[in-house]
This record gives sequence, C-alpha cells and structure tokens, in this order.
Amino acid sequence: MVDDKRRSRRNAALLAGVLGAILAVAVVMAVDVWSGAGDTGMSVHGYIAMGLGAVVTLLLGGGLMALLFFSNRRGYDDAAGARDEFDERE
Repeated sequence: MVDDKRRSRRNAALLAGVLGAILAVAVVMAVDVWSGAGDTGMSVHGYIAMGLGAVVTLLLGGGLMALLFFSNRRGYDDAAGARDEFDERE
C-alpha cells in the first residue's frame, strides 16, 4: 500500500516535470518567434483582435466541454453507444 502511494507520487512528479519541460520549451520558442519578427509592430486593433480571439476560443472550448459533461451526465449519449440494433446484419 505504501509502495503504491510512493509510485503514484513519483509518477505524478514525473508527469509534472515532463509537462513543465514541454511548457518551458513552448514559451522559449514563442519568445524566439515573437522577437524574431523584427520591427513589425501591431496596432491597438491587432491586440484587441488577438485578445477577443483568445477569449472567444476559451469560451467556445469551455462551452463544448460543458455540453459534453451534461450530455454524458443525463444519458443522451447512451443511445449512440447501443449497438444492438446494428448487430443483426443480413
């Protein structure tokens, strides 16, 4: 029992380390690309568009996840998983 807890903690720490490393690499690459763009500037309208795009994307993702959660919770997906009517092929 104690070994399982240690193994679980070690796996969680390893996962957190790997994900942290991936995040660090992504940030370094993003900074490199952003600074490599040179003297190209972005207007206020560009920053507004980028911010609105990020917000709408997060809202869309959250809404779709909520729909998935509620659909699964209320059993709307059960009929799609039932294969009895399709098993009788001739």
